[in-house]
Amino acid sequence: MSSPRLSSPPGLTGAAFGTLLLIAFMMGANHVAARTAFNHGLDVVTAVTVRSVITASVVALILWQQKVAFRVLPAQRKYLGAVGLLIAVQSVCLYSAVARLPVALALLAFNTYPLTTALWARILYGHQPERAVLWAMPVMMAGLALALDVLGAASGLGAARQWAEIGAGVAFALAASATFGLALVLTQHETVGVDGRLRTFTTMATVGVLAAIVALTQGGFQWPQAEPGWWGLAALTFLYGTAFTIMFTVLPKLGVVGNSAIMNVEPIFALVLAWALLGQAIAPMQLLGAAVVVSAVLWLGLRKP
Repeated sequence: MSSPRLSSPPGLTGAAFGTLLLIAFMMGANHVAARTAFNHGLDVVTAVTVRSVITASVVALILWQQKVAFRVLPAQRKYLGAVGLLIAVQSVCLYSAVARLPVALALLAFNTYPLTTALWARILYGHQPERAVLWAMPVMMAGLALALDVLGAASGLGAARQWAEIGAGVAFALAASATFGLALVLTQHETVGVDGRLRTFTTMATVGVLAAIVALTQGGFQWPQAEPGWWGLAALTFLYGTAFTIMFTVLPKLGVVGNSAIMNVEPIFALVLAWALLGQAIAPMQLLGAAVVVSAVLWLGLRKP
């Protein structure tokens, strides 16, 4: 899991900028690949299990190769477990949203997590939200309403039928946003000093184990039923694992925080890929809403302290 900080340092180099865009592209492509796999029989929990176990294995090799010490204070262990549980829920919710909504719209709804992060910080630690967050909140909500076509104007379905179509997917995406925001707040306040690579390993390992347990208690893993589904599973695992590996091996050397706001252009990459590969298209008014949401998130992340 990446760092909870949203800002990127001044003087971003070309290599750092290109690497951040590459990670955003791979994350967006990961969700498009996931939708392909879901369309051919793969279930969400199986996808989360495979992705997380393989990513955890790759990070474990990095920890071994770089001789990273497994130093965790006793007080931090329970919070690492809690963060792992939250990311497991977030992963299942986000993939569930991707399975039900156009990929870009699912990611846009999830990208409201800067707001849920501020909300959890206020509830748990009494932090007053920054004025910028308060300004961005209505703008992001208005943009999201346009992107999701909440009144059914672009689709011509009307509000009731539109929500019957998108309601479950939106709920899953917003649940993913809420759980991810809480995980970021706990990470920032309760796991200070834990190496990012070690934190990522414990998180991914926890997610993989929990997802596997859920799958086994629900009748076992549900694998793809056609070749495109297997390609989708392989692609989502490769893209996700590679993006996380780059995030925690290359980016620190470039002097860039792991969760730089530049990576929040992920929905744009997903929008283009989903249109090209899945035939998913959204109306011009929805594109305007998407642009509003992405712009607000970028502004929040890139603003000067």
